[in-house]
Amino acid sequence: MEFIHGIVNSINNVLWSYVLIVILIGLGLWFTVSTNFVQVRMLPEMLRVLTTGTSTKPKSKEVSTFQAFCISAASRVGVGNIAGVAIAIALGGPGAVFWMWVIALIGAATGFIESTLAQIYKIPKADGLFHGGPAYYIENGLGQPKVARLFAVLLTVTFGLIYNSVQANTIADAFHNSFAIPQETTGLVLALAVGIIIFGGVNRVASIAGYLLPFMAGLYLFIALAVILLHIDRVPAMFALIFHDAFQPQAAVSGGLIAVILTGVKRGLFSNEAGEGSVPNAAATAATSHPVKQGLVQSFGVFVDTWLVCSATAFIILLSGQYTVGGELTGVKLAQASLAANFGDIASTLLAFLIFLFAFSSLISNYTYGEINQSHFGSHPKLAIVIYRLCVVGMVFFGCIAKLSFVWDMADLFMGFLCMTNLYAISRLAKYAIAALGDYLGQKAAGIKEPEFDPNILPDEHSIYAWQKENKL
Repeated sequence: MEFIHGIVNSINNVLWSYVLIVILIGLGLWFTVSTNFVQVRMLPEMLRVLTTGTSTKPKSKEVSTFQAFCISAASRVGVGNIAGVAIAIALGGPGAVFWMWVIALIGAATGFIESTLAQIYKIPKADGLFHGGPAYYIENGLGQPKVARLFAVLLTVTFGLIYNSVQANTIADAFHNSFAIPQETTGLVLALAVGIIIFGGVNRVASIAGYLLPFMAGLYLFIALAVILLHIDRVPAMFALIFHDAFQPQAAVSGGLIAVILTGVKRGLFSNEAGEGSVPNAAATAATSHPVKQGLVQSFGVFVDTWLVCSATAFIILLSGQYTVGGELTGVKLAQASLAANFGDIASTLLAFLIFLFAFSSLISNYTYGEINQSHFGSHPKLAIVIYRLCVVGMVFFGCIAKLSFVWDMADLFMGFLCMTNLYAISRLAKYAIAALGDYLGQKAAGIKEPEFDPNILPDEHSIYAWQKENKL
């Protein structure tokens, strides 16, 4: 087992430290230029579409634009937004935060492309539901069903099973450390709660995420705001330190400027998931009048994850002054010490509660990605969904009682292959998302407040099913 673990680690080091970072940044810059900086110039439109979605009640079992955003954001916003940012600061110093912001700006363009493509190639289901994502645009857009099936397997195993076991493990550890609750007890309760929700299907997950995410993110941002107000006099110096260390890192940073950049870039990429192919699965479920709307909303989701939630963690740590670059205090322990410096012993209980909210929202949203891809598993999708749900519940319990260092590394490996597959697809299909953007902007310029999509404007209408007249809402 140790031998296999060593091989996995070696592959991950090359894949994530060099290959994927170069490809993700390169494609992100290409998409940014190709869309004329869509993530910047259309920010007001992103907010308009998102806020309009919050007041729109879905028909039947439809998933609204806002609910689809909440599913994807709930998956994005996990314990990595707390522990991961703390690790980035401990390893790369305050300057890593700046590069985290930069990669989010670039990644937002990638997020727009992949989520717009997911909408274009989504498949209509019963009761106003839609399914879609990379497996669907790989099969229907590129005409490569075997590659699509490979992606579906990688996504289902990585998010639905492995990542969910890791999230469950984090909850069990937090409750054991704070309240001395046995991991087995947490596992049973958590597995039951997850089972009740996921056996209700995607629409129930969307409904839960729609309520949980605003509360969860709002609470965490409120705590960060409280810390900022407590140390308002230090805020200018904090920003000065972030920008200074981004280009002139502290001596304690092993590897110098390159290490600072890589640390920030990797943290940003892992957190906002732009290009990984996970978010498009949620984006495709939305019932909307034009694919670009969901592309814009999911692009905005990159900013929410990194510029708001990750930044909240960074500000709490930097303003509290509990970190030491290159020190042993890192991860959740560093975040906990930073909160304790402001709020006393209640911080342990507070952080356990926050970890539960972050991890539980990720549990139910990660499940959704697997369900959406079940049509790629044989001729009995309903049976496959039942088996998958049982496996998810089982892995939640297993995750609470297991040691998962090897599973984490395997998940990183699967995620690497997932990224490579998705990036290959969106690089070839990007022209369709760009054409859809041109159509959307053209309709807006003509005075149409809510543009409607006609697949005839695309260079090729092949295998675009949901937008045909007989299937449109």
